[in-house]
Amino acid sequence: MIDIKVPTIGESINEVTLVKWLKNDGDYVERDEVIAELESEKATFEVNAEQAGVLKTVGHEGDTLNIGEVLAKIDESAAKPGGNGVERTGEKVQDTRDLPTGHAGKEQEGPAKKTDEKKSVERKKEEKSEEKKVQKDSVGEEKPEPQIEVKHPVVQKPATSNQQPEVKATPVASAIIADKRVDTKNIQPSGYNQKILKQDVLEALTHPGRKPGLELFSREEKTDKMSNLRKTVSRRLVEAKNTTAMLTTFNEVNMQPIMEIRTKYKDKFKELHGVNLGFMSFFTKACCFALQEWPAVNSYIDGDSIISHNYCDISIAVSAPKGLVVPVIRNAESLSMAEIESKVIELATKARDNKLSLEEMQGGTFTITNGGVFGSLMSTPIINIPQSAILGMHKIEERPVVVDKQIVIRPMMYVALSYDHRIIDGRESVSFLVRIKELLENPDQLLFGKDPVRTLLEL
Repeated sequence: MIDIKVPTIGESINEVTLVKWLKNDGDYVERDEVIAELESEKATFEVNAEQAGVLKTVGHEGDTLNIGEVLAKIDESAAKPGGNGVERTGEKVQDTRDLPTGHAGKEQEGPAKKTDEKKSVERKKEEKSEEKKVQKDSVGEEKPEPQIEVKHPVVQKPATSNQQPEVKATPVASAIIADKRVDTKNIQPSGYNQKILKQDVLEALTHPGRKPGLELFSREEKTDKMSNLRKTVSRRLVEAKNTTAMLTTFNEVNMQPIMEIRTKYKDKFKELHGVNLGFMSFFTKACCFALQEWPAVNSYIDGDSIISHNYCDISIAVSAPKGLVVPVIRNAESLSMAEIESKVIELATKARDNKLSLEEMQGGTFTITNGGVFGSLMSTPIINIPQSAILGMHKIEERPVVVDKQIVIRPMMYVALSYDHRIIDGRESVSFLVRIKELLENPDQLLFGKDPVRTLLEL
């Protein structure tokens, strides 16, 4: 029997939370197979089995464990189960594979099981009565099938836009769904084996806009334990508000030049580089040029000193399932547009899959956050300390603007720069944001940060 202990994951991290077991107690696991998911105050990571054997869990989901504490045990001397039956060490599990449907686990049935069976019989009778009614009313017409299943098409077949999600419904319910064009997501099935009955559809039609299965006039409350990651995010956001002289300046960007470039070159770009040409690469490039021109924005305060960076490590704020994370694109000033796009996709995918390492989230000299993906028109982003500034992107919206004394419609985006006024003066912050606006509205300058004609004329 070997112990699986909580691994050391960082110098400042002393405890973690057991989020969930990916293998059950008594399961046979292979070597290096993932058995559990842990969460620290900075990231979520997985624990692998050190040897093959039968798993014996020690910790429980939601427990807070110290580094080095025993998480589980593995009996490496246990034989690997084989054959068609089910086998676990120290347990007697009935193999229900060859039993007829409805007979598995009869010995464990109790009064609750019998009650469920009674309800199922009543629902089946109701479904049969609906079917008979349909057959009676459709004399001279083709009889409907006793059960209609609306399913997604098989992968090999072309999908149609009018097909409903996979659902089972009685003939009467299916007829009403088709006639009234009811979204099955808004229907709470009450029939046997999650089948939709006529009454379920009528209930959805009678109370449109109500969440299925939600109790009316409920006053219930729910209390959840705050995760370590959420605690860290909360602490750092409050610390940023309390320890910095934060101020925000705004501007707006005409996105038409960039949108025209994307429309013209997106297919060729993806063909050559294998990634889509998005907005993030343009903004990252523009920020790198502006940071090199205004180094105070790329600096931070350390005690009585100011630390300035000659490189641009751009942090990208990503909304992950467990909270906000900010992975870093290292040396973004040295990357091409395609390399930036590839890195953004890689980090965003890892964030959503909870696969980010601590190294990928540490550091960063400047942050970009995009609230526009959620529809935000304008906001004041909070600085990601110890950095001194953060750029907020927002929703692109067509608005009337004046161009050459003419009112025209242009796709416009508000941009916001929140900065620490202790280290960045108003002139520097406003000039920095104006420079980003100029680069985005004149994308040809993103090649080397200057106007080609002015550079040619040495102006």
